[in-house]
Amino acid sequence: MPNMQKNKTPMPEQDPQIRNKNWSEVTCGYTEEEAKNEALRCLDCRHKPCIAGCPVAVNIPDFIGAVAEGDFSGGYDIIKQTNALPAICGRVCPQETQCEEKCVRAIKGESVAIGRLERFCADWAMEHNHREQIKRTEPNGIKIAVAGSGPAGLTCAGDLALKGYDVTVFEALHKAGGVLEYGIPEFRLPKAIVKSEIDALRDLGVKIELNTIIGRTITVDELFDEGFRAVFIGSGAGLPSFMNIPGENSVGVYSANEYLTRINLMKAYRDDYATPIRDSRIASVVGGGNVAMDAARCAKRLGAETVYVIYRRSEEEMPARAEEIHHAKEEGIIFMLLTNPVEITADAAGAVVSMTCIKMELGEPDNSGRRRPVEIAGSEFVLETDTVIIAVGTSPNPLIRTTTPGLDTDRWGCLITSDGVTTSREGVFAGGDAVTGAATVIMAMGAGKQAAEKIHEYIAEKNIIK
Repeated sequence: MPNMQKNKTPMPEQDPQIRNKNWSEVTCGYTEEEAKNEALRCLDCRHKPCIAGCPVAVNIPDFIGAVAEGDFSGGYDIIKQTNALPAICGRVCPQETQCEEKCVRAIKGESVAIGRLERFCADWAMEHNHREQIKRTEPNGIKIAVAGSGPAGLTCAGDLALKGYDVTVFEALHKAGGVLEYGIPEFRLPKAIVKSEIDALRDLGVKIELNTIIGRTITVDELFDEGFRAVFIGSGAGLPSFMNIPGENSVGVYSANEYLTRINLMKAYRDDYATPIRDSRIASVVGGGNVAMDAARCAKRLGAETVYVIYRRSEEEMPARAEEIHHAKEEGIIFMLLTNPVEITADAAGAVVSMTCIKMELGEPDNSGRRRPVEIAGSEFVLETDTVIIAVGTSPNPLIRTTTPGLDTDRWGCLITSDGVTTSREGVFAGGDAVTGAATVIMAMGAGKQAAEKIHEYIAEKNIIK
């Protein structure tokens, strides 16, 4: 019989006033008994709406059923049939707006904790050194290039390797993982998890070339000249946006991209690394997405006495996950909502000392469907701060599009595709943030999976596979 408990089985967490001073993972994961208890809440619905809510179509009821029976390796194997990075997805995917939103149990009470159970299976598999039985097609010798080792690129590479292709991933940085490595903090996604998932892809035969910038080290045209028959562009959206307000070039102003890269990839949070980063007393993060939450929580852990999140709309409009907002509040982050910066003031040495902000009110909905923020005349005030972190969005780096003839882009610099992944240049496919602009890990993975299928179809149509 299903467990008819209305609410999710709680997941143990570190105490907020302890964890905001360390970099260990905030959530501790389910025990075997907690996982089985939560899995028994699944009703195994006939129509399985949760699968439709998953961008990579994980067979959710079947994997949860395996967990309920204590078959944790079987549950992991089911997830891995369609999801190349389950330990990552179980931690950072917005399940509450995807699979869990469709869960029938949510009609009366809370949905089944699908993300927590996915994480449990992946962690169990790693702890017990379990690898799923992979059925890989015989190698066909056909070379495919993948630009970028973030979630889109890794998913595309893994799926193509399983189909027998000779896949090489080209990564601009000195470490693979893309945003998983440089963007998401250790306390939310331990880097040992990222390494383990990437090692699993290497076991499939995927080659990863680091310190290789597509468009500079080697162009897309040169990849074709070297015998690659198709190219997937999964290079993300790493070009930060700024507000273009006075004082934005002052010392102590960072893009969230730079701030998080210094912390995560360059290990500024570790005492044994000498990575330069601001020693903040009062840090102000501008923005309301997950990146803003990450930056604010990092600033707190780096020792800032006060950390503000400044957002021009209300909490209801914030794009960050509810869980991330909740965790940030627990850790002492101060939210200044319906507020927008208009000027940054520096001292004689050019370093930030304050920021002038203005109060906002919500007007009619804009194109995003959210109510448009409108300035309240005469409501300006000065906020003391010594660090400003701008987290108002990113766009794709222009390098690939400016060095690849025939590649169409929109006015934001995103690659234009006819079906989500097929670009205007023959043999070139793209997905993830390079196409959509900054989005979620799981949406990028879904695009990588779709691109692998389209590349396979393209190769077949060209009669390259004999």
